[in-house]
Amino acid sequence: MSPELLEEKAGEAEAFLRSLASRHRLMILCSLLGGELSVTELGERLRLTQSNLSRHLATLRDEGLVGTRREKTTIFYRITSERVLPILTELYALFCAGADAEQGES
Repeated sequence: MSPELLEEKAGEAEAFLRSLASRHRLMILCSLLGGELSVTELGERLRLTQSNLSRHLATLRDEGLVGTRREKTTIFYRITSERVLPILTELYALFCAGADAEQGES
């Protein structure tokens, strides 16, 4: 790979990783691993304010990681990027799987 192409690809990877570099955005994406959720469901599940949630969803949407579907007045979000799924799966296995098992025991 040429240095120019390497720099271009590194820039793409940097932008992608920057979009994941927020605990709230990771929480949103992990919640969406199970399927689409409405903005209301996400807010209740994650206990984020409407403005904070909207800001993070806009970032994820702008980066092409999530998409929307409208049903009357309700907006549903889902993961649309195939690129993010293996990364989220690995992060979940590394950081959350043990916590789920511990929570199930209590």
